[in-house]
Order: sequence, then C-alpha cells, then structure tokens
Amino acid sequence: MKTTAAFLATATTIGTTLAFIPASQNGASVQLSETIADLEELGGKLNPVVKFWDPMGLSKGNFYDMGEEGTVGFLRHSEIKHGRVAMAAFVGYCVQSNFIFPWPQHMDGTTGPSVDLSPEQQWDAIPEAAKWQIFTLIGFLEIWDECSNLQGLPHYTKGRMPGKYPTLQPFRDNVHFALDLFDPLGFSKNRSEEKKARGRIAEVNNGRLAMLGIFGFLSADKVAGSVPALAGIAIPYDGNCMIPFEGNFHL
Repeated sequence: MKTTAAFLATATTIGTTLAFIPASQNGASVQLSETIADLEELGGKLNPVVKFWDPMGLSKGNFYDMGEEGTVGFLRHSEIKHGRVAMAAFVGYCVQSNFIFPWPQHMDGTTGPSVDLSPEQQWDAIPEAAKWQIFTLIGFLEIWDECSNLQGLPHYTKGRMPGKYPTLQPFRDNVHFALDLFDPLGFSKNRSEEKKARGRIAEVNNGRLAMLGIFGFLSADKVAGSVPALAGIAIPYDGNCMIPFEGNFHL
C-alpha cells in the first residue's frame, strides 16, 4: 500500500509539473537531423580503426515508420543514454564495493547493506519500496525526455541534438530544486563549438567503454573465470541481474 501511494503521488507530481510547462519557449530550437552518411562520418571520428560498424543493420531500419532520420535519431539518443547509465553504473559499482553512506537509509534507522556484499547482493538486500522509488525516478526522467516538445525542444527523433536532455526548470519552479541532467553546472555552455564537439565524441567513447566495463563486472560475479582480469576481486553471485525483484523481496 505504501509503495502504491508513493507511486500515485509521484505520478500526480509529474502531471502537475507538466501542466505548468509553457507550450513553447522563446527562440526556435535548432533542428539537427542525421542520416546514415552522418553516422559513417561520425564512426571515423569515434574510432579511426573500426570506423562505422553496424553488423545488425539497425541504422537501415525504419523504426516506428519514422524514416531514416527518425531511426538514426532514435539510435543516437539511445546509445548516448545507455552510455551515461553505464558510466553511472560503473562508478556506482566501484563505490558500492568499497563504501556505503554512514547515515540512516531505512525507516528503522539502519544504514545500507554492508560492503561485504557485492553490489548485486546489495541490491537484493534493499527493501522493495526503495527499489520502486528508483524505478519511479527513472520513469519520471523518461517521461520528461519524451515530453520535450512541451518546452519547445524537438523530440530526439525529430531533430533534437542526440543526448540533449530537456531542462528541469519547470520542475524547479513548481515542485522542487533539481539540477539539469544536461550540463548541470553550466561548465560547457561557454566552451567553443570545437571543444563541445570533441566532448560529445569523448562522451560516446567513454559510454561505450563503460558499457563493456559494467557488464564485465556483472559477468565476472555471475560466471567464475569469465573475465580473467577480474578473477581476483569478483564476488560470486547466484542471483539474476535481469530480474530486479528476484532477491530479498520485502518492505
């Protein structure tokens, strides 16, 4: 019941916030539609050796009947998003393996799971309500991204710069303070376009490396010896990372 109430409260907050977003913002957003030719050019910049590589031919698809530019926009935005999640997961895995926040994290005043547990085991050990809070936040961020047109920012399949996340200003104004996910501290807004372009290339490469890194950790813990370089630090895990509510299911 507590979980349901929390979910409904969050959903109401999202709806209320979206209602305060103006239909458009001053100044037209720059349209940036990409094609397979742009991917081929980008591939050479990302990795001069491998270059553009699409073994499954995804870029030649027609996702949701959006055409080439819509499909490429979907793929570019998706890769950057997954790369960012992987970078956060990789850093989180390293931190959780060595440190937990010392302050109370549960209603009974206890802290989080011990570092004696692997990050996967720590996830299994947290209450169900905590897991739903995390998934609710993820859902909110996804909805906010999909509703970018309400702020005058094109959808990522219709010309928005891949990876650019809508500002959270309406949420800050009407609900609660929150930093923007895209350049939260404003470090890049005054950089030259050349430096911004290099930064975007670096982000994609770092994201790709992080995706390999986090799955390397998960594989090493799940299948003994699958990642020889991590054999000495892997903690065996007999659960299933693909079933997030499989472990200790409690409130």
